[in-house]
Amino acid sequence: MHLIEAIILGFVQGLTEFLPISSSAHLRILGEFLPSATDPGATFTAITQIGTELAVLVYFARTIGRVIAQWWRSLFGRVPRNDPDARMGWLIIVGTLPIGALGFLFQDVIRSTFRSLWLVAIMLIVFGVLLGLADRFGRRNRELDQLTYGHGIALGFAQALALIPGVSRSGATTTVGLALGYRRPAAAEYAFLLAVPAVFGSGFYELLTSFKEPGVYSLFETAAATLVAFAVGLAVIAFLMEYIKKRSFMPFVIYRIALGVVLLILLAMGVLQP
Repeated sequence: MHLIEAIILGFVQGLTEFLPISSSAHLRILGEFLPSATDPGATFTAITQIGTELAVLVYFARTIGRVIAQWWRSLFGRVPRNDPDARMGWLIIVGTLPIGALGFLFQDVIRSTFRSLWLVAIMLIVFGVLLGLADRFGRRNRELDQLTYGHGIALGFAQALALIPGVSRSGATTTVGLALGYRRPAAAEYAFLLAVPAVFGSGFYELLTSFKEPGVYSLFETAAATLVAFAVGLAVIAFLMEYIKKRSFMPFVIYRIALGVVLLILLAMGVLQP
């Protein structure tokens, strides 16, 4: 039964990681409705995200390979440091610093207070509204090659907000990207690339931790969920990158707000415990 639950959670992780609807919120909520009726935990969530980030590596393999190569060459003066791909490498490093620092400093809060369903519901609604406003009023006239270090840091702090389930890593970063005037595909692509070092860092850290402190699901069950998350996540990236070329994020905004409201009602009625 635990293996089936883990696979279901892995499927949901892959389905929701790249959509701006918060995968961690969905795993937290879904866990309450599975037979175990428990929070899958921050460790399980972080490890399964390794699968979805592997999907990013596959989908953006050429871009990531080019960025790493040019960034490395820029260290030795073989290419100018203002080369677009070399700059992207530095921007990803700079943008990763906020979530790395805050994730380390607030580990205990992330594992406890931040996983309250009351907070999850509020974050779903608040950041749904913010995404809707940014999508509606953002100028959408900037491309990734216009990304500045100031914007990179701002987007890094936006990503750090995803330490709170309900915010959404891709959603928060994309929201700030849209507010700063970047086109939807540009904002989404940078959100995906920026997440790679942060997710792999937290995922492998939690993987090492799980050897000493086993979670709800065994390592085998978690590994199965991670593989499912990879396969589903790869399909979702391909879908989303095509979808946002011509369409808005509004369906996701409506979904977030509706889910948050339903969750608040269930909590108020005592159907769910926070």
